Amino acid sequence: MRFPSILGRQVLPVALSMAVVLPATPASAQDAATSELEGVEPPKLQQSIDPIYPAEALAQGIEGTVVLRLTIDVEGHVVEADVAESCGHGLDEAAQAAALASRFTPARRGGQSVSARILYRVLFKLPVAVSAVPAAFTARVLDGGAAVPGLEVTANGADGTRLRATTDADGRASFAGLPAGRYELQVTRGAQQATRVIDARAGLELTVDLELPPLASSRPALPPIEVTVRGSVTPADKLRHSAEAVTVVDTHKAKEQTADLGEVLARTQGVAIRRDAGLGSGSQFSLNGLHDEQVRFFLDGVPLSVAGFPFGIADMPVNLLDRVEIYRGVVPIRFGADALGGAVNLVSAGGRGSHASASYQVGSFGTNRVTAAGRYEDDHTGLYAGASAFLDIAKNDYDVDVQVTDDVGHLHDATVPRFHDAYRAFGVTAEGGVADRSWAERLELRAAYVGYDKELQSNAVMTIPYGGVTYDERVASTNARYEQPLSDKFRLELVAGYARRTIEFQDLSEWVYDWYGQRLGKRLIPGEITGQPHDNIYWQNDVYGRALVAWSLPQKNALRLSSAVNESDRTGTDRTFKKPNARDPLSVRQLRLTVVTGMEWEVNAWNDRIQNIAFAKNYLFHASYEDVLPGNLFVPLTRNSNTVGGGDALRIRPLPWLYLKASYEYATRLPSAEELFGNGVLISPNLKLEPEVSHNANVGPRIEVRNTVAGDFIADVNGFWRNSDNLIVLFGAAQFLTYQNVYRAVSRGVEGEFSWTSPKRWLTLNTTGTYQDLRNASAEGPFGEFEGDRVPNQPWLFASVGARGRIDGLPGRISGVLEPFYVGRYVHSFLRGWESVGDAKYKQTIPMQLSHDIGISYSAHVQPTVIHATFEVDNVGNAKLFDSYGAQRPGRGFYLKFMAEI
Repeated sequence: MRFPSILGRQVLPVALSMAVVLPATPASAQDAATSELEGVEPPKLQQSIDPIYPAEALAQGIEGTVVLRLTIDVEGHVVEADVAESCGHGLDEAAQAAALASRFTPARRGGQSVSARILYRVLFKLPVAVSAVPAAFTARVLDGGAAVPGLEVTANGADGTRLRATTDADGRASFAGLPAGRYELQVTRGAQQATRVIDARAGLELTVDLELPPLASSRPALPPIEVTVRGSVTPADKLRHSAEAVTVVDTHKAKEQTADLGEVLARTQGVAIRRDAGLGSGSQFSLNGLHDEQVRFFLDGVPLSVAGFPFGIADMPVNLLDRVEIYRGVVPIRFGADALGGAVNLVSAGGRGSHASASYQVGSFGTNRVTAAGRYEDDHTGLYAGASAFLDIAKNDYDVDVQVTDDVGHLHDATVPRFHDAYRAFGVTAEGGVADRSWAERLELRAAYVGYDKELQSNAVMTIPYGGVTYDERVASTNARYEQPLSDKFRLELVAGYARRTIEFQDLSEWVYDWYGQRLGKRLIPGEITGQPHDNIYWQNDVYGRALVAWSLPQKNALRLSSAVNESDRTGTDRTFKKPNARDPLSVRQLRLTVVTGMEWEVNAWNDRIQNIAFAKNYLFHASYEDVLPGNLFVPLTRNSNTVGGGDALRIRPLPWLYLKASYEYATRLPSAEELFGNGVLISPNLKLEPEVSHNANVGPRIEVRNTVAGDFIADVNGFWRNSDNLIVLFGAAQFLTYQNVYRAVSRGVEGEFSWTSPKRWLTLNTTGTYQDLRNASAEGPFGEFEGDRVPNQPWLFASVGARGRIDGLPGRISGVLEPFYVGRYVHSFLRGWESVGDAKYKQTIPMQLSHDIGISYSAHVQPTVIHATFEVDNVGNAKLFDSYGAQRPGRGFYLKFMAEI
């Protein structure tokens, strides 16, 4: 058989189907190469040149696939690129240019290089905008080629943003500061109508023409035209509309305001944030009645401890985050986590593209907060690098009401400033990697160094002041991530991380302090908390690895397998230990290892109106510890367990604006390191702890009615049920505290959110509310006598309300937007102890809390920078607020914040 020749050489007709993916688009799968001739090794792509998206196709939002017939010589050069299947709009030419600049390994037959022809598939897909950098574009309205001035143009974004502008003398209406993404431009004037889809990209100025069709001369004069811009679905909306039981908190507006992340989350349905004092103080996160270790926390899918952030979630810098995903009791397998009450995933604001931002906040009680972040991405090579940093400083010297002793020893009420409650936190993160290459859709390395220093002002109920107790923590961490399609059906995600944590606790004061910060006398033995000195240091190593393989099935179905390994080992030293011939009890080695494996099957049916995710999980657990017996004897102990769980999540969309959701999980939460090993100070170890287990269920609708004559309406209601067993509680007294599996609890409740936005977006109202009935269901054991009682010291009714105005088109050379806002929070009173014990008149009660915050923000676009300035007054009424019994929170505070984005 003879073959045609190219350039005097033999050409083999080898068929090859490949895909080239543009930056900022999900990687397409590469099909396996197939040869039409036995014994022929086909060419392989060695060096690709990414096609440049034609401006014409980009402006019109056109996607498509161009199939080329390439002729490759014996050296791997592309000598011809003919179009086999055309797309037009400049896509053919762009694909040819990219292919001719590509390089292949030559085809081989019998060990010799030969020329070949292959089919080469080039996929053009518009980028999915996830950049936090604002985009800008201009719509030029034309009628018969002539500009139409003086017309009002409206832009509606997917995130609820709606801006208006007026066409100038050249018929141009300009928009800036909008999220990058895909938009549909629609122009209507009477019977005339024109539509166009564009892709507004960060840092790229777009100008698009909207030409109105000819109008019959007999028709009357037409009113001014209106351009409506509709945004694409955001990652947050995609989650909200999925079958997963998730609440997504967008931080877009929160970044402009002075509220910290704890305050933002406290305004979310189902979430209760309780703080002991001001910024940096101890806090408790509760989700549907389950709290702290029962809820797992992540940063970009990596456990927060491994990601390098040692402090509580309430103190995370909100300006470094894009959104917060709160998974209610049912946790997707991709997190590879054991969790009883759910999970919280913080999504960083890195995004895609090149951008930079900075913020500075100053305010009452010595508060100063600074953040800075920047990122650069090379579209040609796919290389990117970014860095972020923050610094938080607070004196927390607000006034509190306490009892002080007078000269004759009598107690009387007094108002004094806190004098030993300062907080300082800092951190720097750097990352780099490559995206959208043929060999890696994403390859990233991230390193961070974060720490904090904190003074402790008093005991938990503010009856004894401290003047010398301090603690601090430092974490150095590194994380790596790799994501890549293995074929058109399989996808691989790998995550690995390591963190080195150093924790120090000092209580060495020789003095007794009063609430005025004065020294009353010298102690016989140093130490304010227990009457014993403490100078402890702990070192903890955390190692994490997770692998996820996804298999795409027909009809948009998928099968996924995930496995995560998390190991923590800890040791320490007591620097007050002075026995030279004895071993320091804090030097014991403590190791905790978990392996969580999950498999899920996702089914999409009825034209995506039905989505169902069924899953199963397995939990492997190992712990080893050296127990210290009398006589300074160290005895090694181990503990192993293997448990299983599973569940299902269902979403039905019978109407375009109605989403019905239901989910269930039999969940397991493995004991934490502190629960198992104690803390070396007041808490003793207990390796006999059993995993906590819970039946978790959610059901409820989500309603989204948009673009009506009455505005936009969103309602999200969720009923929940938690039946939890083997709950771990800190039990005992004095220095004999241990964590034990002591009771069972059942929680039932309902949570909801409602928001309304006026047609011209000049006013937005929203409210959230939660009612949860958390009851002790233990019939025996330490809590058996309290069966049926409400679990104490837990809020059971709380709500928030917010209002935001919008005034745009302000006079002046710089067009700005003014937004006054109000936020109110309510927490019903609740008991500190069991409700069936004691006289109601003498029970310790955390009183009802009602606080009001007001402020005003100003935003303006000064090309290429968007600037924001906010003045806010927190706790306007200077109410006495207590999240925990006796622990008073800050009163009225004044804050000013500036932010700039490029």
